[in-house]
This record gives sequence, structure tokens and C-alpha cells, in this order.
Amino acid sequence: MPAVISILTVPAFDDNYLWIVHNGCDAIVIDPGDAEAILRALEQHKLSLRAILLTHHHPDHIGGVAALLQVAPVKVYGPGNEGIAQVSHPVHDQDTIIIPSLNLNLQVIATPGHTLGHIAYYAPQLANLFCGDTLFGAGCGRLFEGSPAQMLASLDRLSELPDETQVFCAHEYTIANLRFAMMVDPNNQDLIERCAIEEEKRRQLQPTIPSQLGIEKLSNPFLRIRDPEILKSLVKHGKIPALSAETDDSDHFAALRLWKNTFK
Repeated sequence: MPAVISILTVPAFDDNYLWIVHNGCDAIVIDPGDAEAILRALEQHKLSLRAILLTHHHPDHIGGVAALLQVAPVKVYGPGNEGIAQVSHPVHDQDTIIIPSLNLNLQVIATPGHTLGHIAYYAPQLANLFCGDTLFGAGCGRLFEGSPAQMLASLDRLSELPDETQVFCAHEYTIANLRFAMMVDPNNQDLIERCAIEEEKRRQLQPTIPSQLGIEKLSNPFLRIRDPEILKSLVKHGKIPALSAETDDSDHFAALRLWKNTFK
């Protein structure tokens, strides 16, 4: 009987989450921005590091890789076009990564937007998605390199995964994102209920991540950009002119993302 796979949440910096996927013996780590935090967790749980997976090139996601490789010279998987020096096994959209020690396969999904080469990893046998800074709890990543059209297409791809998919993103941004979502979509009962649930988690000092993709589809305004209520809100708050054939989904998404950038 195969060992049960578990996931450790490793907090780092102010609001990062680093992820360790393990079977009680062997482990992989996703986006290890802080080597010390990862090494402490591996030692505490008596785990052996077998591979490192990276979603994109930002320092809070790759900063611990070099130190981890000094301890365990393992394979490093990451986007093939972001110039990450430590990546030994570059991967691209629709590639499959096989981790024999965990009996685990991960599908690579290209998710440009936050960065141009950003990727996500989906483990179908676990219904788990490791999406870096593309999709957040009730939000999405800033567009540092990619276009609104690219980010919207990336979120659309992730939205095609099963509703039961558990979303392991890289930051605890959910409460701030929910405050913005309530400004945009105040009559959404699913959103109102989610706010109460997530706020209680934070009062109990519990993470809001992972979230569930089905809940994101109901309450995350960036996944609901085509919903009439979101569009009416963009018009009401002066973020887009009256709806017309001259604007499209990516224009509306760009307006929503710009609104979030300046929301306090």
C-alpha cells in the first residue's frame, strides 16, 4: 500500500508560504525562498529532500535554493525561460514531472502574467495545485511582466481544473483580497459567507491557504470578470466606461487589476 502523501505549510518572511510535499520519509519543496525555514521543517519531520520545484524567478521563491543544494544536491525543476541559474531540469507547458520516491506526477501549466515564464504545478492524483503568485485566495498576482490578456488566459486555464482542486498559493493575502472583493461584489452571498469563514481562521491564527478552486470561482472577482455584477461594479466606480463592443474581457480584467493595485 503506497504511503499517504501530506503537505507541510512552512511560513516564511512576512506572508509567504513554502510547501513541502512528503510521504513521511521523502519530500519535495516548492518555492523555497527561505532555506533555514525549510531545513528546520525537514529536520523536525525527519524528511529527506528529493527535489525542488520553482514557479518563477522572484527572490522570495528561489532565495533558498543555493543553500538547500549544498545540503542535498537534488534536481531543481523550474520554468525554462526565466534564467534561474540553479534550475537543472527546465520544464515547459504540458510537461509532466515524475517524482518516483513519492509515486507522484505533476503536470506543468504555463501561467504567464505575474512574470512571463511563470508556471504552476498540478498533481491530479491529489487534486492539488501549486500556483505560486498567479492565483491567490480571493485574488491574483500583480502584472510585473505579463499583460492583462496573458494573466486572464492563465486564470482561465486554472479555472478549468476540477472544483475540488486545493489551491496552494505562495502568500497569505486572503483577508486583504476579500476586502477588495467586497467592494467590487458586495451582494455576493458566497463571498459574504467566505469572509466570515476566513476571518475566523485568521483570528485562530490559522492559514486561509489552501483554498478550494470551486470556492474561488464563486467568490474571487478575478475569476468572475465576465459576470454582469462585476462589470456593473466597474462601471459604477468609474473604472471602465459604459459597456460597449469597444472593450473586451482583457480590458475589463486590466481595469479590475489596476483598481486592486490602488485599493487601500
